Amino acid sequence: MHARSALFDVYGDHLRARGSQAPVAAVVRLLDPVGIAAPAVRTAISRMVMQGWLEPVQLATGRGYRATERAVRRLDEAADRIYRRSEPDWDGGWHLAIVEPPAARSARTRLRADLGFVGYAELSDNVWVSPYPRAELASVLDRAGAAVRTARAADFDPPPTSAWDLAALHDAYSRWLATADDLIAAQLDAHDDEDEAAFAARFHLVHEWRKFLFADPGLPGELLPADWPGVAAAELFASEATRLKPGADRFVARCLDS
Repeated sequence: MHARSALFDVYGDHLRARGSQAPVAAVVRLLDPVGIAAPAVRTAISRMVMQGWLEPVQLATGRGYRATERAVRRLDEAADRIYRRSEPDWDGGWHLAIVEPPAARSARTRLRADLGFVGYAELSDNVWVSPYPRAELASVLDRAGAAVRTARAADFDPPPTSAWDLAALHDAYSRWLATADDLIAAQLDAHDDEDEAAFAARFHLVHEWRKFLFADPGLPGELLPADWPGVAAAELFASEATRLKPGADRFVARCLDS
C-alpha cells in the first residue's frame, strides 16, 4: 500500500467529517496499524502539499495539514461512488466527450487515468463515452489543460459497453466476494485492541474496494447481466463497512485526542 493512497483514504473516510484536517502526529498514529511508517507518511504529506491536495494549518494540538478545496471535492466525489449514495436514472442516451488532449505526454497519461476514474471509456481516439454526463469532467479537463466538445447520442446500436472490459470487472468482483471475509478476519486477528482492529479491517476493506472506482464506470443495471456480481459485492462491502465503523470511529477519536 502506498502512503499517498493511504492518506487519501484517511482524509476521505475518516477526517472528512472532522474538518478534513489533523495534526501530523495523529495522522502518523492512524496509519501505523496499517503498516505505513512515520517517514513514509511525512514524505507523502510533503508531496501532496506540492501537488495541491493538502495545505499546512496550525492546530491547537500542533502543526497539521488540511485537505484543500480541490481535494475535498475529489474526496466527496469518490465517497459518493464508494458508498453508492446516488444512482442516477438512465434515459437511454450516451454522453460523448471529444477531447483535445494536452501536449505533454505525462499530462495526457494523467488525463486518461482521470477520465477513467470518473467513469468514461475511450470509444475511439480522443472520443470518450459515458452513460451519464459526469459533473467531474470539467475539473478533470481543467487540471489537464485540455479542451472538450460534448454531444449526446440518443442511441447506440449496439450499446458501446465493449469500451469497458466488463469480463475483467466481472472476475474482479467475483474475487472480491471470495476474499473479502478473509481480508477482514486477517486484520481483526492481527490487532489486540478491538477498536484498532476494527479500524485496520475497515481501512483495508475501503482501500481495496476503492480500486473499483478505476475500473467500474457505474453502468446502468439495464446494460449488465442479470447475475452481475457487482451487486452482491456492493452489498457485502456496505454491510461490513457499517459493522466496523463504530470501532474504527473510536480509534480515530483516540488518535486525534492523544
